[in-house]
Amino acid sequence: MQTLYPEIKPYARHELAVEQPHVLYIDESGSADGLPVLFIHGGPGAGCDSASRRYFDPALYRIVTFDQRGCGRSTPHASLENNTTQALIADIERIREHLGIDKFVLFGGSWGSTLALAYAQAHPQCVHGLILRGIFLCRPQEFSWFYQEGASRLFPDYWEDYVAPIPVEERGDLMQAFYKRLTGTDQIAQMHAAKAWSTWEGRTATLRPNTQVVERFSEAHRALSIARIECHYFVNDAFLEPNQLLRDMPKIAHLPGIIVHGRYDVICPLDNAWALHQAWPNSELQIIRDAGHSAAEPGITDALIRAAEQMARRLLDLPPEDA
Repeated sequence: MQTLYPEIKPYARHELAVEQPHVLYIDESGSADGLPVLFIHGGPGAGCDSASRRYFDPALYRIVTFDQRGCGRSTPHASLENNTTQALIADIERIREHLGIDKFVLFGGSWGSTLALAYAQAHPQCVHGLILRGIFLCRPQEFSWFYQEGASRLFPDYWEDYVAPIPVEERGDLMQAFYKRLTGTDQIAQMHAAKAWSTWEGRTATLRPNTQVVERFSEAHRALSIARIECHYFVNDAFLEPNQLLRDMPKIAHLPGIIVHGRYDVICPLDNAWALHQAWPNSELQIIRDAGHSAAEPGITDALIRAAEQMARRLLDLPPEDA
């Protein structure tokens, strides 16, 4: 089973001012003349880390990672101002132009799969192909399943901690109730809500309990950006039209895609990936039988690394590794 490539340091770092007040953090690693790949992180609001660049062979890829508006090392932290899907699509296009890239491979998981699809549909001429994990199509039933009722029945103990900041009389619309607190002026209530929201996600992200994943989600600084930005997007239907991503798949039907999805993904159930695959004849769906949602799960890590290798060899017209 494949594990992450060794730690690698960026060879370039950039701060790119986009629409005020946002400044994006971007870094590049691997081979400067390699196949460009853009790592699109999840959340929205999670940010990248040192592991984000380790899915790719640094001898084959020019690896670009960036923190989306309001999270990670981008500033201002947890800002909702001018923070929409359309703005993030425009940011990716700015990054492509700023770095002088003609086309790149898009690599995204969870919300990263959402944004990768949305960008590719807006700019198909700028994309070589897509590697997507934990498909999230941002339809109403997906928000309801995870944040209102559905996943709650599988994890009633974790659910009790999730809803704890919300009075019983407000639990009929939990996303709106959280949004009120996450955007309010009471900083103690805001942080209580943020940690409850983000910890719920971290606890349910893996098939087997993983304390490192939970700690990453529940750390206060990260929890605040995840909860505020996710809730902001989700109460606004992710700033997408109804069923937009599936509706617009004909725009990118010609692009190659590899979809990796855990059989027991509770955050983004497998039917999301199945629906995308059915609408995308040029895609390959890999269902990981012993995994949930997180890219940290061994089976998903293995599949993603192999997918990146497969995509590079296809696009660079290299022989198979065992040839």
